[in-house]
Amino acid sequence: MSEPTAPGGPRRAALVFIFITILLDILAMGMIIPVLPKIVVTMLDGDTARAAGVFGLFSTVWALMQFIFSPVLGSLSDRYGRRPVILLSNFGLGFDYILMALAPTLGWLFVGRVISGITSASISTASAYIADVTPPEKRAASFGLLGAAFGVGFVLGPAIGGVLGQMDPRLPFWVSAGLSLANAMYGLFVLPESLPAERRTPFRWKRANPMGALSLLRSNVEVLRLACVHFLYQLAHIALPSVFVLYGSYRFGWDERTVGLTMAGVGLSSLVVQGGLVRPAVKKLGERRALMLGLFFGAVGFTIYGLAPTGIVFWIGVPVMALWGLTSPAAQGLMSRRISPSEQGQFQGALSSIMGIAGMIAPSIFTQTFAYFIGPALGWNLPGAPFLLAALLLVAAIGLASWATSSRPADAPSPSPSPTA
Repeated sequence: MSEPTAPGGPRRAALVFIFITILLDILAMGMIIPVLPKIVVTMLDGDTARAAGVFGLFSTVWALMQFIFSPVLGSLSDRYGRRPVILLSNFGLGFDYILMALAPTLGWLFVGRVISGITSASISTASAYIADVTPPEKRAASFGLLGAAFGVGFVLGPAIGGVLGQMDPRLPFWVSAGLSLANAMYGLFVLPESLPAERRTPFRWKRANPMGALSLLRSNVEVLRLACVHFLYQLAHIALPSVFVLYGSYRFGWDERTVGLTMAGVGLSSLVVQGGLVRPAVKKLGERRALMLGLFFGAVGFTIYGLAPTGIVFWIGVPVMALWGLTSPAAQGLMSRRISPSEQGQFQGALSSIMGIAGMIAPSIFTQTFAYFIGPALGWNLPGAPFLLAALLLVAAIGLASWATSSRPADAPSPSPSPTA
């Protein structure tokens, strides 16, 4: 079933297809999170210090591949359609997990992470698919559905991976490969194309490289300012995965079980917001106010995390932080309505490149902040400093978002620019 989805076609069914595609994709990625560091440690004969450095390199390279290839895949989808890019990426991801399951050396694992970063960049194409099949006024809610898929995948994936990893550290890779290939076969038979031929644009390298893709953001001053808000959001977002395990252990004495349950609570709370509250919130408040409110709750949540004197107070911050989930769908809805239909793939690729930049620089920023504020050089102890830094980033994002959206009435769509030849 490869015909383009007509404007009045089965949008809901198409969104279900994309939801399942992203869910299986993220579930597969999440399953290897608990076991990959252990495999690296084993390959280095138990040298945890060296393993931490190698694993950090793996994470940086994965983010770099996202930065480089997200706009490439987005531009390819603008030229050839969303369906073939999504399917090829899913097949590639499945075979990559097989490669990593069989990898005998760190070199092969490194190759696997490079390929994984490239193929996972197709998530930008899935976002473009959503923009294709959803009216502008409903995109924020649909992007919230995408966020819900992320939430389910990141809650269930590590839990399943941890159980399977106890049986065999390589087993999560095999199961992830099976999920990715099943996902690809599912899409091969049921996923319709969303971009009609008359709305496609030629592929050009000057637009497909990261700098060229980012130039699209500069073509509209409102989009550029909102993209800067999105960048600050992404920077702050990486604070939690960067230092949470270290912070929970250092400040509250949490063991692995408590850390895991807390992370599951964070994921489930986020899922409730992304899957259930985004649509009514955006409908009642509009995208602009939902964006501002989400950033506000994010700043408050990070402040609670950073200043919490006990684990119970930290847990109180979890539902507050979950309301931060209003931010990304509202921001994407505001930006996507200001981009022409023929450039949605390039635009989503540019946003993913922004995520890649944040992924490369933010972990070091937050881990070094944590180390400095608990170290002897400062003379006083503030382990929550990384979360307070993230709160400051979101306060700056609130000011920038207010400026970015003040030039037109809230949620008023911009005229779409003409397709780029």
